[in-house]
Amino acid sequence: MRTLLLTGPGGTGRTTLAAATALAAARQGTRTLLLGTDRDDTLGAALGMRTGPAPALVEPRLTVWRPDPAQGFRDGLAALQDRAASALDLFGAARLDPEELTPLPGADDLALLRALREAALAEAHDLLVVDLPAAPRALALLAAPEELRRCLRRLLPPERQAARALRPVLGRLAGVPLPTGALYETAARWELELAATEAVLADRNTVVRLVAEPGPAGADAVRTAALGLALRGLRTDLLVANRVLPEDAPADSWLGGPLAQQRKTLAEWQGTYDVRTVPHLGRDPRGTDDLAALGAPGALPEAAPGAQQGAAPGDDAHAAPVEWTVTDRLAEDGVLVWSIPLPGAVREQLDLVRRGDELAVAAGPFRRTVPLPSALRRCTVDGAALRGDTLTVRFTPDPGLWPRGR
Repeated sequence: MRTLLLTGPGGTGRTTLAAATALAAARQGTRTLLLGTDRDDTLGAALGMRTGPAPALVEPRLTVWRPDPAQGFRDGLAALQDRAASALDLFGAARLDPEELTPLPGADDLALLRALREAALAEAHDLLVVDLPAAPRALALLAAPEELRRCLRRLLPPERQAARALRPVLGRLAGVPLPTGALYETAARWELELAATEAVLADRNTVVRLVAEPGPAGADAVRTAALGLALRGLRTDLLVANRVLPEDAPADSWLGGPLAQQRKTLAEWQGTYDVRTVPHLGRDPRGTDDLAALGAPGALPEAAPGAQQGAAPGDDAHAAPVEWTVTDRLAEDGVLVWSIPLPGAVREQLDLVRRGDELAVAAGPFRRTVPLPSALRRCTVDGAALRGDTLTVRFTPDPGLWPRGR
């Protein structure tokens, strides 16, 4: 199953393009599921029909689904109360009824991640098109599974479960209660669910498609979003320039300025991205006829097994995996080099911090903490440099930890 995630700056017709993309794929013969995220039925407005928590058939081979975050939040909290019943009774806490619960901030994102995982694992369709939120929120959402797993491992390390039989004794000796087995079991279940979601995002057939209007603001937003996606190791397939004005518009009209900005931005994008243009219809698209008139690109073919990064636009470079590679230069320079692709990164906005066996990388407004490859854990950081769109970090073997004779 292929997964296509659409995001971009807010107010650029991202939801409309998601609907048009899913429609184009379905009419090409692909069994497609369109997954919406907005509480307001903006997806239904584009399709010309109502959408909701029950999957609905738009036309043959196209189904739309907009999960209800409130229901998912209520079900999750009710299950948590059941599992923590003994602790709640111990403290005399009164349980909350599902009917009185209002979703907390972030419930929408958790509902989307859960729906994304369920839809991908069900394999009832050939293509999953996801209308993600606007780029800043979408990038935080896509980072959530990895970051939450990291927090869980730090707070409740799985290896400590081995001391389950000693926990009551240790609790009496320490004078404070230790985490119960139920807590570790809950953490293990969350770990499994987060790992499944992370696996969907990291799959070779999952790509992100950016949608933006060509212009100065769109160019800045695309540059920032591309940097955030690269730091997360997420692949992009296309940049869709939406609401493109007709070239034959009178140059002496008020459209002259926007047309000049549009041409300049498109020229810049076409030298960096695989760009597809979608025309401005002169109105807000409503219904499948308008969506079809946009001529939005459908899903691209699956990645070729041997696709290489850095290939020219249009030759399946969009499907190449984003890899952080370690190069052995011990014989030449006495170092190992970790190469991190960061297109659009600025040297003054980069920061690196090593903490134990992890490396925290900050690029612009984004930050990611990743575990070091096993070979680099036995090394010390020797320096770093930004060359073009790649950050290279040099590591020197620690004589006390490096295998003898290497």
